[in-house]
Amino acid sequence: MKFRKYSLFLLLAGTFSLLPSCFNDLDTVPLDKDEAVSEVIYSNPENYKKVLAKIYAGLSTTGQQGPAGQADISGIDEGFGQYIRALWYHQELTTDEAVIAWNDQTIKDFHEQDWSSNDNFIFAMYSRIFYQVSICNEFLRETTEAKLDSRNITGDIRKEIATYRAEARFMRALSYWHAMDLFANPPFYTDAESVGSGNPRQTNRQELFTFLESELKDIEGSLAPPRNEYGRADQAAAWMLLAKLYINAKVYIGVEKNTECIEYCNKVIGAGYSLEPVYQHNFTADNWKSRENIFSAVYDGINIQTYGGTTFIIHAAIGGDMAPTDYGFNGGWGGTRTTSTFVDKFSPNDGRAMFYEQGQTKEIEDISLFNNGYAITKFTNLNSDGSNGSDREFADTDFPIFRLADAYLMYAEAVLRGGSGGDVNTAVGYINQLRERAYNGTSGNITSGDLTLDFILDERARELYWECHRRTDLIRFGYFSNSPYLWDWKGGVPEGIATDSKYDIFPIPAADRAANPNLQQNDGY
Repeated sequence: MKFRKYSLFLLLAGTFSLLPSCFNDLDTVPLDKDEAVSEVIYSNPENYKKVLAKIYAGLSTTGQQGPAGQADISGIDEGFGQYIRALWYHQELTTDEAVIAWNDQTIKDFHEQDWSSNDNFIFAMYSRIFYQVSICNEFLRETTEAKLDSRNITGDIRKEIATYRAEARFMRALSYWHAMDLFANPPFYTDAESVGSGNPRQTNRQELFTFLESELKDIEGSLAPPRNEYGRADQAAAWMLLAKLYINAKVYIGVEKNTECIEYCNKVIGAGYSLEPVYQHNFTADNWKSRENIFSAVYDGINIQTYGGTTFIIHAAIGGDMAPTDYGFNGGWGGTRTTSTFVDKFSPNDGRAMFYEQGQTKEIEDISLFNNGYAITKFTNLNSDGSNGSDREFADTDFPIFRLADAYLMYAEAVLRGGSGGDVNTAVGYINQLRERAYNGTSGNITSGDLTLDFILDERARELYWECHRRTDLIRFGYFSNSPYLWDWKGGVPEGIATDSKYDIFPIPAADRAANPNLQQNDGY
């Protein structure tokens, strides 16, 4: 069943609130009343899991009530600043997989690849990442051996808290991975720094990579075995994050780590997960039942309401001639579609090609018109049996952050890139499992001669689109910014143009540089 303790995580709102120009927990000393509240909360052993739930809820919610009204972070629209929605903007709108019709602030700069350090959407993603880091740090400070001794916390709950700490460290690592991937040289602070100790220092990808690798390996034995309570991190989630670090290591630190990637993919693949027989059942309102989703951001139309997450992903993709009730909602927002370049990657019999074409043109002459570009129907707020979700405005659909199909694809790529511990025939077998599901048979199967790196990149697009992988994938393959690989309206022109390679990394937001003199801007901004 879903890990749903989200009504219980409101207790530490005062401790965790941030100012809009401050994305760290080092330069604000809590008021005495907050310290007192903290002691009351942590003196009760039952509250530790409730606070852990607040950490997990940071991927799904935006404040102390849903969907808006008591924001975690002031100065940022709660819908724009929701973690998964903000990540989706950065990972999808900047690529060939998505365009958006709206004129909200600077949102179209993402697809045009011409953003600046003053961009509010970049500011929102950065803020959300470091809010998560801050609440993880605070939980870790409050669960040390010394703190537990002082509160006379003993027995089985003490052992459980050790597992909770490992999960909090995983969640911090997940956010720091996003910080490293998006911003390269972000600020860095852990629970070792005390509140009020000053502005955090700046780190870099080499240092962060080393920290994350060490951190994830250190917590591996303290996390629950694979298939933990739904919505919580376990060993398989940590293995997937390590595999992600290793497959991207050449980008992050200039060193290939493909053998290590294969090692951790093998751990995931051997952990008891299996492909969900029907591809779209990974993206329905009851996708918590999926056999292959390893770690997800959890949503619920009644209890976890937000204008971000899958509510945004599904709503924004409904418009034109589409009937919202066909996707479990009463209305659509008429925003997101995909490019003709992406559509052309699919063969006619590929069941993963979930496009709405009626009344839509394949080519995009005007991004602001919803009927320019095919709509995507991959995510839905209907259950796998076609019945409605619990609410017709907010989605029940969970967002899969890691799933088994990605482990198969990373394994195959790492083998092709020269990693040891795997072989081409096994890689082909994994790819064909994905394609047999997609084609409902063997008609789409490939041979070892078909398995090239370009094929893998395209297969990742076909299998993982709109799941927040595409920007990172294109950068790893050298096809993102300053590249001959073009798509509709890349660079702001219909046929697409190459852009400055500085856009492979986002800028440190100007607001945080103004607040923290320790931070230097990324090159080119």
